[in-house]
Order: sequence, then C-alpha cells, then structure tokens
Amino acid sequence: MFHAPLLRRLARCCLLPSACVAVLAGSAAASPFPAATISPAEIDRAITNFTGALPGEPGGARQPADPRLRLAACAAPLALDWHTPARSSVKVECTAGPNPWRIFVAVAPPSGPAAATRFSAAAPAIKRGDAVTIMVRGRGFSVQQPGEATESGAVGEWIFVRTSRKADPLRARIERPGLVVIPAD
Repeated sequence: MFHAPLLRRLARCCLLPSACVAVLAGSAAASPFPAATISPAEIDRAITNFTGALPGEPGGARQPADPRLRLAACAAPLALDWHTPARSSVKVECTAGPNPWRIFVAVAPPSGPAAATRFSAAAPAIKRGDAVTIMVRGRGFSVQQPGEATESGAVGEWIFVRTSRKADPLRARIERPGLVVIPAD
C-alpha cells in the first residue's frame, strides 16, 4: 500500500495517471477526503438564498466559497443562521450524516439607507487603531495579550486584530469596548 497523499501529489505533477493513483492507493478509506463532498457552488447558493445577495455584493458573502473546499455531503438541507447579532457572518452547518461540519462565512456590509440605520444602531465599541486586550478563551483556560484593532466594530461583531505591527491579523469577536475574544473551543 502506497502513501495516498504522495500519490495524489505525483498525479497532479502529471507523473502518474489518476487511474494508477486509484489502484495504488487501495481503498477509498485511505483518502483524507470524504467519499461524497458538497459542492462549494451549493454552499454559495444556500448563502445567496439566505442573505438575498450574491457573493461579492453588499449584503452577500464577501467572496465565493473556495473551490478547494472539501466538506462531506449533507444528508439533510444545510442549516443557515446569522452568527453575530450585527449580521456580519453566516453560520452554515450540516448536522446530519456521519461527518457533521460547520463553517462561518463573512458577509459584506450592506449599502444604502437600511445599512445606515443598522450601523447607527450599533455604535462601534472598538475603532481601527484602538489598543485592545486579545483574550484566547477555551474550556477551563484563558490567555490575554495586548494588541491593536485593524478594523472597527460593535459588540458581537468579528474583526481583525494583531499583536504587533509585523504579526499576521487574527479574527476575534468584540466582547466589550477594549476586549476581543478568540474562542478556542
């Protein structure tokens, strides 16, 4: 039995035809991907129906689902709900079947009069450039570190923060003014 990821890499480099990869890899159970997967286009359609806007448009997903995404096919319709009270992301969930999964999709802020009303009701608790405390909170522990907000947002919204000027940005939820939380659950 050959190492399946190595065989797939070789097939991508055109060294082995895909039929040889299937024979050499053995059973489908050796594959790291589920046998049946849901199409990223199907996830996009579900989010479009939920938000009422196409990916990339105001009010819709910020961008289409990554075509490399490999999630198990869902035996029931996808469950969609707003992840934050500010409606800045959508929770897409498959709870049916042997491989349940959940993803969060960022939503582009809506434009127009409805957006102005929505954002005036939720005043920013943190503004871009504000000093914040970044807390990583998990089951039975929490760790804090000072950081800086790279976006503005209201309580409950997800924004990007960083621990230093050269650090990669991290997504965190605003818990209160000056405090953002990264859940580790």
